[in-house]
Amino acid sequence: MIALLLALGSSLAYGCADFLGGLGARKAHVLRTVMVAAPASLAVELLLWPVLGASFSPAALGWGAASGLASAAAFALLYKTLAIGPMNVLSPVTALVSAVLPVTVGLMQGEHLGMAGLLGLPLALVAVVLVSAGHGTGSSRPSRTALLLALGAGAAIALQLIFLHQAPSDSGVAPLIIGRAVASVVTLTAAGLLYRRLGPEKPAYALSATAGVLDSLANLLFLLAARSGDLTVVAVITALYPAGTVLLARSVLAERIHKGQVVGLGAAAVAVSLLALT
Repeated sequence: MIALLLALGSSLAYGCADFLGGLGARKAHVLRTVMVAAPASLAVELLLWPVLGASFSPAALGWGAASGLASAAAFALLYKTLAIGPMNVLSPVTALVSAVLPVTVGLMQGEHLGMAGLLGLPLALVAVVLVSAGHGTGSSRPSRTALLLALGAGAAIALQLIFLHQAPSDSGVAPLIIGRAVASVVTLTAAGLLYRRLGPEKPAYALSATAGVLDSLANLLFLLAARSGDLTVVAVITALYPAGTVLLARSVLAERIHKGQVVGLGAAAVAVSLLALT
């Protein structure tokens, strides 16, 4: 139950971070948003170091660095995917892949689910697709390139979670610190190389920094959840993060929630309840 609650917190934090990051990216180039969010995220994890401890063993360094590279790749692939579109087709593909791969790894490592889990897991995967899909999913077909990018983005997100899960359980927040440092270096280097293409607009500092803080919180909650529960359950609950984004868009921006998304939110609630019984 503790792992489930932590995973739900991680999902909510990821959804809020995506929402605020998306708002920030509307005001300036997305890399300008990252230039603020990445250092803010790293600062939070450094502040957590004295509280939660960190052991920088070779394994923690290796898995943390791998998660950072996967995070940077996920960022680049995801935004390239959504830029090509259609978002209402590609976003569910990305979310589903990001859930299925960690579930597969967990099952291959010997994790087992009870009857409730066997019912809740596929229902949660269906909820991920429904919640992240927008209106008119069948209105247009993605190109082969866009579909491959969506699959790559989902795989990169999944790898980030898998690599964090593989880090030693006694390493504290070391994998998070290393991962965020690596991801920050990669993204800031990219921003520096593309600086002339970023435009003159200034980033939304408060929105971007808050998104970075929430992203750090999401990573921390996922790591704690994965250490206290099964990756199979934790990953699929975390992948429900589009629900938080959808609900915030409804309450803050008055965006309409479509019927399929309402069904997805209901399916997510049932799936979480079933997984809690596992």
